[in-house]
Amino acid sequence: MELTSKQRAQLRGLANTIDTIIQIGKDGIGENLVKQADDALEARELIKGRVLDNNIEYDARMAAEELAKATRSEVVQVIGTKFVLYRESHSKPKEKRIQLVKRGR
Repeated sequence: MELTSKQRAQLRGLANTIDTIIQIGKDGIGENLVKQADDALEARELIKGRVLDNNIEYDARMAAEELAKATRSEVVQVIGTKFVLYRESHSKPKEKRIQLVKRGR
């Protein structure tokens, strides 16, 4: 599911108030980090991550894209060392999910 620019803008606004919960350090993106991100996406739908200074393998864009691919999520935003990922939850009731603006025609 590709996000529209309006949906991205909506998610960027929501991401301003959330804390960074995923940190990519010198170990890079391993199985544990992917599982942690996957679980967080299922519970929250929108997560913020950060690439620490001691990671020489990834910049924020590369890390966000690789983690998004591994968790089947969408990259919403990348600024500096931080990034935001989104994936619709399937375990939450529909009324508790993030309601994205509808696609325009």
